[in-house]
Amino acid sequence: MKQTITKIRGLTVNVEVLEVQQQDSNGVTIWYHAAIYVQHRGRSEKRLLRKSRLPGTAAELCKEIQRDGLQAFDRLMSR
Repeated sequence: MKQTITKIRGLTVNVEVLEVQQQDSNGVTIWYHAAIYVQHRGRSEKRLLRKSRLPGTAAELCKEIQRDGLQAFDRLMSR
């Protein structure tokens, strides 16, 4: 089982993507789970925004934030 945590720091909020995946001995993905959390700066609590079972969710989110910046954060917060 492989676990990856991606943290994206923003001015007012931080986004944390937790990915967990299980692969068999041939390297084929058996299952995948991603959870996207938002944390306001200066607070310790995290709020779950979205869950996904589609591989590559974290990479798509990182590209979207790099491309759109604050507008991507606004879209995440409005969901």
